[in-house]
Order: sequence, then structure tokens, then C-alpha cells
Amino acid sequence: MNKQKLPSLLWGSMIIAGTAIGAGMLANPTAMSGIWFIGSVVMLLFTWFYTVVAGLMLLEANLHFPEGANFNTMVTKLLGKGWNIANGLAVTFTLYILTYAYITSGGGITERLLLQFVPQLELSHSGSSILFCFVLALFISISTRAVSRLSTLLIGGMIIAFFLSTTGLLSSVKASVLFDTPAQEDPSYILYLFSALPMCLVSFGYHVCLPSLVSYYHKNSQLVIKSILIGTGIAFFIYVLWQMAVQGNLPHEAFAPVIAKGGDVAALLNALSAYIPTQAISVVLDFFAYMAIASSFLGVTLGLFDYIADLFHFGNSLWGRIKTTLITFLPPLLMSLLYPYGFVTAIAYAGVAVSFSSIMISALMVRSSRKKFPQATTYRTFGGIPLIYFMIAMGVLNIVVQLVVSR
Repeated sequence: MNKQKLPSLLWGSMIIAGTAIGAGMLANPTAMSGIWFIGSVVMLLFTWFYTVVAGLMLLEANLHFPEGANFNTMVTKLLGKGWNIANGLAVTFTLYILTYAYITSGGGITERLLLQFVPQLELSHSGSSILFCFVLALFISISTRAVSRLSTLLIGGMIIAFFLSTTGLLSSVKASVLFDTPAQEDPSYILYLFSALPMCLVSFGYHVCLPSLVSYYHKNSQLVIKSILIGTGIAFFIYVLWQMAVQGNLPHEAFAPVIAKGGDVAALLNALSAYIPTQAISVVLDFFAYMAIASSFLGVTLGLFDYIADLFHFGNSLWGRIKTTLITFLPPLLMSLLYPYGFVTAIAYAGVAVSFSSIMISALMVRSSRKKFPQATTYRTFGGIPLIYFMIAMGVLNIVVQLVVSR
């Protein structure tokens, strides 16, 4: 009897890496400027560990259901309708807050690029945000196929621009800047360390695609586990390179104007350009940041667009898609015009929602599934009950930290 041929491990790993790596990485150097490079690496490694555990727990819960079961089915069956409604609200909040974050920084980089290449246009930050949102929203409103075509171009360009820009930046890294670590005995160091938690979490937010991956590999747990480890390992490696490239060139004191503008990516690039050896690297870096934000914007808003259309039963007619487009893009666009410099803060608040929907919910579902299916032994996450409560505690800690820091 012939066994069914399963897809390559490469594609699953790329799905995980592609979902995790996004524009959120652009906020990491600013968000972790208080703990600098060594602290950033430690924090990224710690976040990698518990987000991998969350993925393994989600896999364990998912294996008790037929192929194709999504979060809605699993959360309802294992935790109840109340938890499912709360999880749906958390996911919706995440999508809206990320859309706002990407419009704010996308507008800033659009303004910066227009100033370099079309200086006579003189478009303001607000006008640039509207332009950025309108052009990309047009692709979303046309069709998923249009989005896939544009996303392919953006991601391809982003990969090329990333390696070109980071190679140039890494060649100019100064050890005295990179290892100029803040004093760990300083009481504020602990505050900075904890405040980086929600930000790091968003950088490893791949869990939304895991049910699809379980179906993709026909519930072969070993291939899913290897995909998680390889995909998140690639993301970790890229984040460390990016931290090194930025924090090895831009001194502590140069982050002050960036922080004053809420971690706006355009402000970060502007500050970094003064320390880059050649103007060409600066231009390539601008394009990398723009394509990273634009591709993340398309991925997030496509999910939000489909969710809104399904929620309100708008249909696929021209009027239906217009209504869906307005509800999808108008609220975050208005927010970006009122609060144009909230990129890092918005990403951190997205981390709060991800703490609930990806970390806590995964742990709670595993606890429930072990009670409902005590004899099922297809796969069981290591660590037992203590690890489940550790994960719940991590979810609560992320939420509490962000609420305290934002006051």
C-alpha cells in the first residue's frame, strides 16, 4: 500500500518564517534600545522559546480535530462560545491595530521617498499616509489575486533589499557602539527589559497559520514540529542580524528623536542615515522598510477584509466590496491622521492581543484537550502541567506589562 506523499519540509518552514517575519521587526531596535544588543538577543531567544512552546501546544490541541479545523472550531469545542468570542475580538483588535501601525509608518516612509525622488510634490505626512493606504487598499478591494501578485513582487524586492542593506550596515558595525550595553544594575533596565516583551512577541506571531499547516501536512506532527523550529529559527537569525545592523551603527543617544516620534520607522531611517557610510545603502534601506511594511499591510488587511465581509455578509458585489473596504480601512486611517507617530506603541498593543489569542488560548486549549481526550497519544507537548501554567503566566505578564508601561 503506497503512502501518501507529503509536501516538502521547506515549504512549511517558509510559511512559518514568512508569517512571523514582517514589519514588526522594524520596531525592535527602538523598542529594545533600553536593553541594547546583548539584552535584545537574550529577550529574542526567550521569546522564541515560549512562542515555539505555544505552537507545539496549539499543534497538540489541533490534532484532536479533523483536518481543516480552525481556531473558531477548536476554541468553541474546547473552551466554549464565550472564550471564542473573546478570542475573535482579540484577533480583530490585532488586525486593526496593526493596520493603523502600518499606515502611520508607511505614510512616513512614503513622505521620505517622495522627498528624495519627487521633491517638488511636497506631500505632507497626512497626505502620504492617505496615498499609501489608498493605493494598497485598491489592490485589496479588487481581488485576492491582485494582492498575491503585488505581494510576490514586494516580498521578492524586500528580500533583495534586506540583504543589500544589512550587508552594507554590518560592514560598518562598530564594536564600541554594539556592545555599549546599559548598566544592568540600573533600576530602569528591568523596566525596559519587561516592556520589550510584547514587542518581541509580535515578531514571532506565526500561530494564526498553524491549523492550515497541520492540514497541509495531513496531521503529520513531526513535519509540523520541524517546520516550526526551522521557520522560527530563520526569523530569530534575521532579527539578530537586524538588531546588529542598527544598534551597531546608531548610538544610544541617537534614538532620542526616534523615541520622541513613537518609534516611527521614517524617523529611525532618518537618524540611521547620518551613520551609514554611503547614500546608496540609505536608499536601499528605505526601499526595504517600505516593502516590508507594504507586504505586511497587504497580508494583515486581506485577513481583516475577508473577516469583515464574512461578519456582515456583504457579499462579493461591487457595492459589497466598497462597504467592506470602507469598514476595513477608514477607522485605522482616521486614527493614523489623528495620531501619526504611534508605530511602536501600536505594535506593543498588538502584542497584548497576541498574548491572549496565541499564548494563553493555546495553553488553555491543551489543558482542556488533555481532560477531554485523556487516551489520545498522537503527540503531547513536553513539560506537563507546570509548562501549561508557565505559558498562561507569560500571557498575563505580557498584558500587565504593556498596561503598566502605557500609563
